Amino acid sequence: MSNFLDLSPLLGLMAIGLLLALGPLLWVWRRHRAGGLRQVQYALTLLTLFLTFDLVLFGAFTRLTDSGLGCPDWPGCYGMSTPAGARASIAAAQDAMPSGPVTHGKAWIEMIHRYLAAAVGMLILVLAANAWRMHWQAERAGRPAMLRQGVSPWWPSLTLLWVCVQGAFGALTVTMKLFPAIVTLHLLGGLALLGLLGSQAVQQNLLDQARAPIIRTHGLHRLLLLTSVALVAQLALGGWVSTNYAVLACSDFPKCQNSWWPPMNFEQGFELWRGLGLTSAGQPITFSALTAIHYMHRLMALLLLGLLGLLAWRLKRLSELRRPGRWLAWLALLQLATGLSNVVLEWPLAAAVLHTGGAAALVLVLTWVATASRAPEPGQRAQPLLTAGLRP
Repeated sequence: MSNFLDLSPLLGLMAIGLLLALGPLLWVWRRHRAGGLRQVQYALTLLTLFLTFDLVLFGAFTRLTDSGLGCPDWPGCYGMSTPAGARASIAAAQDAMPSGPVTHGKAWIEMIHRYLAAAVGMLILVLAANAWRMHWQAERAGRPAMLRQGVSPWWPSLTLLWVCVQGAFGALTVTMKLFPAIVTLHLLGGLALLGLLGSQAVQQNLLDQARAPIIRTHGLHRLLLLTSVALVAQLALGGWVSTNYAVLACSDFPKCQNSWWPPMNFEQGFELWRGLGLTSAGQPITFSALTAIHYMHRLMALLLLGLLGLLAWRLKRLSELRRPGRWLAWLALLQLATGLSNVVLEWPLAAAVLHTGGAAALVLVLTWVATASRAPEPGQRAQPLLTAGLRP
């Protein structure tokens, strides 16, 4: 186990992450310190949200370029903090298996992903510390109303805990050799991290504008809930397609293998706890199982696109929520275009990364709508809608 989980370079990884985080921290502090800690917190939340979005995209790039095992140990690369110190080990692994997962380029891609993740973790640590600092300052001032002028410190604390969980899944992704269930959970965890940060950004924006969340109508509430559930299911299916390399199981559209219902092995395809390319019995996974994975993602996409279109239409009918409605409509079209490109153009890298980016953006927009509004209580009618979007 020591060859695969070497913690000795952990301090080096954290130091690199801290150095990368210092630039954004200093930039936010210099630009927003005159506005006080609350303004610094809001700006830092937005910046961390942006960098986390970039991290999700780079994680997709890492996976799609087969760089996930570019450094087959964790947290370092052959026990070193950077691939530069592991040149000999990487060269030896590449010579032993020229077509294997270890190359100098892939090692750098994998380690840059880890450095970016460490930097985001450092920024979230600062967010949590600053939130508690504002909370304690308000308590010492003896003015309870001040406590309602900032987002609860438990939100960034939960975000910090979640990013630590993400780090653990990142380690398991490597040590368990790209186990599909672990890689899929790691992707979903990254999207959940986006949702947590996005919710805090919207909450802070509402507080700055002295606005309360609007009350949704019962119909809009049910539609938003159903769309959110469908999106989570589709994200899980999309992750399962990607981590099992099932994208090219269907290379035509709208049919699959020139059939509306091709041969599919659902039991084998959705056997969750197994190695990459294998069944739980250790046998190679069949092509019909990959087809089942791909086709389920395609069918769920039809349902989700319909729900997104309906939700976008409902939101665009309300002038105050027209902006997120437009975002949903355009993102649905983007996902359709990039999804089709992945099939008919045989999974081009740019389209695949953009497809992941579109999914992440959908998470953010639905989080925006859900946080800027709230469910009606029994017997309560919706209030007049107020603008509750993020400031440009």
